[in-house]
Amino acid sequence: MKSSHQINWKKLFFTILRMAVGWHFLYEGVSKLVISNWSSYSYLANSSGPFSGLYHSIAASPHLLKVIDLLNIYGLILIGLGLFIGIFARLSAVAGALLLTLYYFAYPPFGAYLFNTGEGHLFIVDKLFIETAVLLFLAFYKEHGFGIDYLIDLIRIKTGKKVPGDNIDVTYSGSRREALKNLATLPVLGIMGFLAAQNNRKYGIDVMSGATIQLKQSAIGELKGTLPTGKIGDHVLSRMVLGGNLIGGWAHSRDLIYVPELFKAYNSERKIYETLILAEKAGVNAINIGFPTNALIAKYKKTTGSKIKVISQVHPDMEKNDYFVNINKAIDFGVDIVQVQGNWCDWLVRDNKIEVIGKMLDRIRSQKYTAGLAAHSVESLIACENIGIIPDYYMKTMHHDKYWSAHPREFRHAFEVDGEEYLDHNRFHNNMFCLFPERTVEFVNKAKVPVMGYKVLAAGAIEPKDGFKWAFDNGADFICVGMFDFQIVKDVNICLEVLNGITDRKREWYG
Repeated sequence: MKSSHQINWKKLFFTILRMAVGWHFLYEGVSKLVISNWSSYSYLANSSGPFSGLYHSIAASPHLLKVIDLLNIYGLILIGLGLFIGIFARLSAVAGALLLTLYYFAYPPFGAYLFNTGEGHLFIVDKLFIETAVLLFLAFYKEHGFGIDYLIDLIRIKTGKKVPGDNIDVTYSGSRREALKNLATLPVLGIMGFLAAQNNRKYGIDVMSGATIQLKQSAIGELKGTLPTGKIGDHVLSRMVLGGNLIGGWAHSRDLIYVPELFKAYNSERKIYETLILAEKAGVNAINIGFPTNALIAKYKKTTGSKIKVISQVHPDMEKNDYFVNINKAIDFGVDIVQVQGNWCDWLVRDNKIEVIGKMLDRIRSQKYTAGLAAHSVESLIACENIGIIPDYYMKTMHHDKYWSAHPREFRHAFEVDGEEYLDHNRFHNNMFCLFPERTVEFVNKAKVPVMGYKVLAAGAIEPKDGFKWAFDNGADFICVGMFDFQIVKDVNICLEVLNGITDRKREWYG
């Protein structure tokens, strides 16, 4: 027979374990209760699990959503209280396990949904899984620790209404000390509640505290339609393509020297995965990336099973006279379309090595891949066309110059993009990418292959509605837009609005 000393230590362990889980539930519930207009809408609408249809349908019903919000808030509070003070502890543990199971399958950490979880890159076993296992253990194990349930059992035994169970020490069943032990959870709850209130008064409610909170993002349910598509070669692409610069850390930030590092810090691997998943959900089915990003995107596709179309920019190795090395590597990475990089097209034309561009396009086509040609300077594309070098599609910087940091037209020079950056405010300083917009429009409107406009917002200097409209009105068949995760749904909606309202476009749609 075990001594009372051993039994008390055992009960103390289970009490602490039960209270710890209970506090988590209670804090989550109270946090949501005091947050003005808290709703589970975004969490449900962005669900990506195998049962996401159920969660999405709840989010789509305002009346049902209101009920779910109330059940969520007060369910967390009641479960938390039950576990913390040990009243209806078994029922609370079962209810808590069921609730966490619903959270778990909203963003399950396995398969294609792995990188859309809120708890990091975990496989199957995450925090929700572990906490659910603990609750099930508490529900089915005979020992629950000190609490109101245990005190009620003691009282019922003393009055002869209950036969002592294996988990009840009859030696102390009538002692005042035993009663105080079982009531000790109440002052502990008061102390923790007071300290939490003091902490929140000083620092604010921790709205990122747990299982039902997700990074705030525009919900898929806010989309206003489906992006139209077009074809480049044999590939069906959304009219808006995700740009890769923000993901790769390339920021055209003028003289704001901290911005590139800020981009890299924000776009961690997890954040990149979240951004890509959200973009695909929003109907953006393609991404145009710089060559160094190929390894990451290949990993993303392999890990999640993504079908996103990958357009890889490539450049020659001029030091080794190897024009095809990166074409071959991009194909090995499993990309869908291969495109000669814009700055390299400019440099090769500028340096009278235009024949390299033709050889690269021929090599891409010989491998049965769609071959694209990008440029910042329209002179590059004109020069290529003049000698018969015509790709399967063009990618051209397309933006107007009606924004503050655009330097005066009389000081602009062909091929200066990606060249020297001047301190003279009248000269180029990483601030402009379509130097002569009217010449670009003239070239694009004569082009007989699809055109993808990029830098349509002049790297953040032009409002999306203005930039998108200008590019599509002036002949772009597709636009390539760098977007952070929190911009995607809004930009897709703007693109839909612009495409649905086009009246001034003169060029026929290609692709």
